[in-house]
Amino acid sequence: MSTARTAGPQPGAYRALVLATLGFALCFSVWGLVAPLAPQFQELYKLSNTQISVVIATPVILGSLFRIPLGLITDRFGGRVVFTGLMLVVTVPVLFIGLLGGSFAGLLFWGFLIGLAGASFAVGVPFVNKWFPPHMQGLALGVYGMGNIGTAVAAYSAPAIAAFYGWQWAFWVFIIPLIAMAAVFWTLGRDAPSTGPRPSVTAGLVLFREEVMPWVLSLFYFLTFGGFVAMGIYLPKLLVDLFGFTQTGAGMRAAGFVVLATLSRPVGGWLADKIGGSRTLMISFALLPVMALILSFEPGIFLFTIGALTSAVLFGLGNGAVFKLVAEYYPAKTGAVTGVVGAAGGLGGFFPPLVLGVVRDATGAYTLGFIFLAVFAVGCLLVNALFVRKRPSGADTATEGRVR
Repeated sequence: MSTARTAGPQPGAYRALVLATLGFALCFSVWGLVAPLAPQFQELYKLSNTQISVVIATPVILGSLFRIPLGLITDRFGGRVVFTGLMLVVTVPVLFIGLLGGSFAGLLFWGFLIGLAGASFAVGVPFVNKWFPPHMQGLALGVYGMGNIGTAVAAYSAPAIAAFYGWQWAFWVFIIPLIAMAAVFWTLGRDAPSTGPRPSVTAGLVLFREEVMPWVLSLFYFLTFGGFVAMGIYLPKLLVDLFGFTQTGAGMRAAGFVVLATLSRPVGGWLADKIGGSRTLMISFALLPVMALILSFEPGIFLFTIGALTSAVLFGLGNGAVFKLVAEYYPAKTGAVTGVVGAAGGLGGFFPPLVLGVVRDATGAYTLGFIFLAVFAVGCLLVNALFVRKRPSGADTATEGRVR
């Protein structure tokens, strides 16, 4: 037991972690390009709040749902092949949204395909996880999750590039980095040495028919990652609407939210390594309702900033803790579980912007949207107390912690 506890990562683990984090950050930058330009799109194409909310949320759909097959495929074929291929494929919608995306319909179609970039998360988790021993996986996956910083890169760079060169170049500037990173990943990336046969593409799905725990983790990630994505992509519009910021100013402040949530993610993973994923989630779920209620009153910029930035920290802590639990419960099928849990998180980022847009059009305020967030966080707090904290003490990597 002590030997397993003190064992270090396999040789080459840190190189794999760096490559995966850089690739994930680049893909997330592409995934987050539409939202910072939303105010400009709304003005150019005379879109309603509901319509522009659909445009903002559309890339999240494919980025969420495609995580399921990508996670399964990565378990079967390895992250090196899948990550390289994904980055090359993403260059196609990045090119064509600038050529053919100049309308509401065009933004929806090409934005939907850009969502492929968001599915990269489900490739990197199993790719990184297999390189590290269990007692280091929370921190390692938290560091990998810092690739979320790509959303901040998009929030900061896209409005500035669009202001000088046109919004099309905010997308086109990423084509060469995508191709270059794909080449680097293929050349330097290696899959972790396997100690047994890789699972079939369909084997991981059996877990979701037989066990409760994957659905519980999906629920938690729906809130923690979904809240992070929703706030990250909708915050520029909120700041413009509520406080009259310029697009560039709002984008810079949204980037600060993303950076703080991103830096909190490895802290959440490290904390989960130390005190357990469930206890870390209890902290996040207990404080999130308070922050959501503060935001629901649409206070002045000072209280709004406190509520938003504290929420960023809590979302980041929760994100790190969830994937510590994924790796702990399902070490042999991390890709499969990550795909579905990651999809739930992505869908969690899809619905809140739609709700906020509809609520704003219907009531003239965002209050109800944040109240819904508070209620949902309380629900997750109760589920965590009822299910995760009752994990059998004997569950380990041999049994994969089955909770039926």
